Amino acid sequence: MPLVIVKKDITKMKVDAIVNTTNESMTGISGVDYAIHTAAGEKLDKACEKLVPLGLGEAKITKGYNLPSKYVIHTSGPIWKGGLNGESVILRSCYLESLKLAVNNGCDTVAVPLISSGSYGYPKDKVLAFAVSTIKEFLEDNELTVYICVYDKTSYTFSKELYQDICDFICEEDSVMIEDLLSLESRRVDLDYFDDGAFCCQSPRNFDRDVQKFAKRKTLQEDKSTQKTLQEERILSGRNSAYGLSLEDYVRERDKGFAERLFDLIDEKGMTDVECYKKANVDRRTFSKIKSNPSYRPSKQTAVAFAISLELDLDETQELLSTLGFVLSRTSVFDKIIRYFIHNKNYDIFEINQALFEFDQQLLGMF
Repeated sequence: MPLVIVKKDITKMKVDAIVNTTNESMTGISGVDYAIHTAAGEKLDKACEKLVPLGLGEAKITKGYNLPSKYVIHTSGPIWKGGLNGESVILRSCYLESLKLAVNNGCDTVAVPLISSGSYGYPKDKVLAFAVSTIKEFLEDNELTVYICVYDKTSYTFSKELYQDICDFICEEDSVMIEDLLSLESRRVDLDYFDDGAFCCQSPRNFDRDVQKFAKRKTLQEDKSTQKTLQEERILSGRNSAYGLSLEDYVRERDKGFAERLFDLIDEKGMTDVECYKKANVDRRTFSKIKSNPSYRPSKQTAVAFAISLELDLDETQELLSTLGFVLSRTSVFDKIIRYFIHNKNYDIFEINQALFEFDQQLLGMF
């Protein structure tokens, strides 16, 4: 654990092993296969000659040679023929057999491409989701960090319905509509004009540098205001709205740090530590740091990941984040996407990370 989606060239990944999607003859004639063979050098070609043939769905391992990775795991993926010829069964085997081979060879980190995408024709609207769900299944019983390397966003298609739904949610939360952020650089508008601290667009991932600076400034202002409001509401009500505590108990709870509050919540939810950190897409070492050092301060992305793992509602999430001085605002694109998923009670961290990746935001977890 965890599973990370990155936009990188797999041949440059400094991991224990990379997965190569190849063919029966392992000849490195095109795509990722060609790039890996070219970067690794002639020794990889000779090593592969000794391993052929490579059956569909099988995996075999060689050294990495000139690559920054120690190993290359080779697997032969299916060519898409309509989906009725066992393509999904073969593709699933490619991922699982490759990851098993990595674990059996003592690997802690593995980078995989989107197997059978590109010239092999696996549908772009299925290939990333399939990879995520299959790898997620494997990681439930194995300690491994897996990077899905997406060379560029032409390799897959994110759900248009989900993308538009998130965009609509973002726009609904905004009180000021900016119709075309892409023209800001040429118009050089005074961003301070938008003095109520909110903005939106139909394509949030196109935010330019000026808008991000503006959002950061406004977010800091709103964070302070939101934290104060949350505290005042709890005190005025005389209880904690999320947990039904008295004012005295609430004040005591407010004195707890992140780690103490986290482990209280794990107990309240009836979860084990392992269930919690795996569901949060956090690695065991990071979780151990939090558990052994109460003063350890995780990043906001890690803290939110635990809130998702625990399936907290918005108020409960704000309470947990406040122990670190964080808050989910209405100005940050990252925060809005998280608010969207919590609002819709969708706590699948891997689906959330796919959405964050699509909007060019930091992913949840610790890696």
